[in-house]
Amino acid sequence: MNKLLVRSIGACINTLALVAPGYAARKGFALFCWPRRIKMKAHQLEFLNAADEQIFFDYANQKVRGYRWGSGAKKILLLHGWQSHSYWWRYVIKAIPKEEYTIFSLDAPGHGQSEGDFLNLVHYSGLIEQFIAGNGAFHAVLSHSFGSFASVFTLHRLPTTPIRKLVVMAAPGDVEYFFKYYHELLGLNTRTIRLITDHFVKTVGYAPAYFKMQDFASSLALPGLIIHDQEDTEAPYENAVAIASAWANATLVTTSGLGHNLKSKELVAQVVEYLGE
Repeated sequence: MNKLLVRSIGACINTLALVAPGYAARKGFALFCWPRRIKMKAHQLEFLNAADEQIFFDYANQKVRGYRWGSGAKKILLLHGWQSHSYWWRYVIKAIPKEEYTIFSLDAPGHGQSEGDFLNLVHYSGLIEQFIAGNGAFHAVLSHSFGSFASVFTLHRLPTTPIRKLVVMAAPGDVEYFFKYYHELLGLNTRTIRLITDHFVKTVGYAPAYFKMQDFASSLALPGLIIHDQEDTEAPYENAVAIASAWANATLVTTSGLGHNLKSKELVAQVVEYLGE
């Protein structure tokens, strides 16, 4: 989406805030929670469709697609980031021994092969809650980016969730950062921002400033592995330092030159080793 079009959308919402404030608030909030679905490529679909099992289930009146590999006793759940999908985990999926682990991966609503055009932190957390409640205890959850935020928030919200280990990769720091970026990108004025913020609180139950990874991590008791690259331009490295300082039972692994996607054979091997410890 080009900058001129984005600014035009913002100007339209600013105008609506004067003549139809309720509608402007709902539309602005919906845009904040709208992931731009990236069309999946043939080789990505081929990999996911070749999973040992295709999983379909209902969540919030929409069909969610999931996948299973392996049949081992230890269950693992993979959670992708914003505007991504389960194919992101391909190297991890290939490396984990299938006779020892059963691997599940979900396409969040509005992503991959799942239905929908809406996702926010609370919505993603609800999906995680529902899936784990229906599938029993998990040996580990592996999460990337927005999926990391959702997994930590879920465990903060539901501390008895049966997860033994958590791997958090390239995690963002707080929702307010993205909220401000979104406002600046669209060029929203003070009135419009106030309307959208009020609707956010009404819908989600908290202000954007409430959602801070460091605060949520401080309540975690399970062991964890935090992986972050010093050159991550999407989620700054200081996020990982703050999370590690708050999470008493976690280890921080720092990389360099891998960026936000953290693609590395050595890193995959390290994660698999951590799962087996």
